[in-house]
Amino acid sequence: MEGTTRKRSLLKVIVLGDSGVGKTSLMNQYVYNKFSQRYKATIGADFVTKEVQIDDKQVTLQIWDTAGQERFQSLGSAFYRGAECCVLVYDVNAHKSFETLNTWREEFLKQVDPAAPGNFPFILLGNKIDKDGGNSRVVSERQAKEWCASRANIPYFETSAKEGYNVDEAFLCVARAALANEQGWDLDSYFQGISESLSDIERRGSCAC
Repeated sequence: MEGTTRKRSLLKVIVLGDSGVGKTSLMNQYVYNKFSQRYKATIGADFVTKEVQIDDKQVTLQIWDTAGQERFQSLGSAFYRGAECCVLVYDVNAHKSFETLNTWREEFLKQVDPAAPGNFPFILLGNKIDKDGGNSRVVSERQAKEWCASRANIPYFETSAKEGYNVDEAFLCVARAALANEQGWDLDSYFQGISESLSDIERRGSCAC
């Protein structure tokens, strides 16, 4: 009987970043495989869910989207409560959205107040790499990776919600990190494994713009 009633995990993930960096687009590309130029600004917060198979575990990702405007930054602890992973998103073509990442990260840690803040899983996504064939880019991959390295080696993905580039891979990493956090696994060795897998992905191919 035990095999037929496997415990299903519900994993809450929060997506943070400035308005206009493509948070809603990334979520819709991941969950519904669709992209629209006509998204309205998210007001307050909204969430989507997706079933994911990780190894032999069936998990439900509950991905919460925030409006990036500052007036919605203080959404209150109920919004953040129970989060197992935080996704930080910036636009590689907008330097300000990169500069505010630390503010978003600190706000999240202040609200969630995890037992071991240095160990809480964050994933960074540099979105809109497709824009102008990459000619509008102002934040280099190296800058982003250095930012991640100085913050406990946060996993980093370059994405295009419009082209669907790297979106599934990024959210699979998010799901794995959230599950590892929920299960209380050693995240240091877990992220080490993820970094090695990422190197394999990078060797297989780079930006498809």
